[in-house]
Amino acid sequence: EKHITLDSPANVELSCSLPSKYPHLKIVQVAWKKGNETIKHINKTENSWSIRLTVTNENELGSYTCTLKGKEEFKAVFHLQGKSLPKIEGKEKTIISYEGDKVVMICKSSNYTPSTWNWYLTNGSEQIAINESLLSDKYVIDRVPANTTHLKILKLTKKDGGAYWCEAVFKLGKSRGKLKLTVLTFMVPLTPFLAIVAEVVILVAIIFLCEVYSKKKVKSAEDEKEFEQVEQL
Repeated sequence: EKHITLDSPANVELSCSLPSKYPHLKIVQVAWKKGNETIKHINKTENSWSIRLTVTNENELGSYTCTLKGKEEFKAVFHLQGKSLPKIEGKEKTIISYEGDKVVMICKSSNYTPSTWNWYLTNGSEQIAINESLLSDKYVIDRVPANTTHLKILKLTKKDGGAYWCEAVFKLGKSRGKLKLTVLTFMVPLTPFLAIVAEVVILVAIIFLCEVYSKKKVKSAEDEKEFEQVEQL
């Protein structure tokens, strides 16, 4: 079993051979497979069988198995894998904006330049590709410079809130970053202010009522005193 890491598209030759300690064994069947798909081997030497691959995209990566069958069975497994892809900057970032405004979301690949960028939004459990050409009055996507992408969303509404994904497509794989957008109404920042105003109004009303009650009480006491004086007279 062998692991092979590729930095970029390449021509690869995989070869399996019978160990020298088994010269007496007669191989009657040789099979190369990628997963369950049989591949015809193109080169044979004494006790060695090989295939040649042209790896240009991630679909050609994976596990390749060579099986030699005779009185005994031998297997060799080659794992072709792409180099670890870069993390996309902006992952799990939350952006807050307001209805009617516009917002710009940014993703960046620092170490490698992708061949292209894609944007998706999450609708429930489904991810929908954002097509700026069909919704030019809503989305604008800028891919300059090549290692950065900007998604501008115009005329925000509450429905625009949610999870957005930027996808960097490389020759031997893909890498994603996730951003979250929260859209607020203008009443949200005013709520604390309105609460304070309401408290002030209530406090002023209470003070006013207390003063009115106090004045009434003083006047009532004065009237009572005046009545007693008249009575004495």
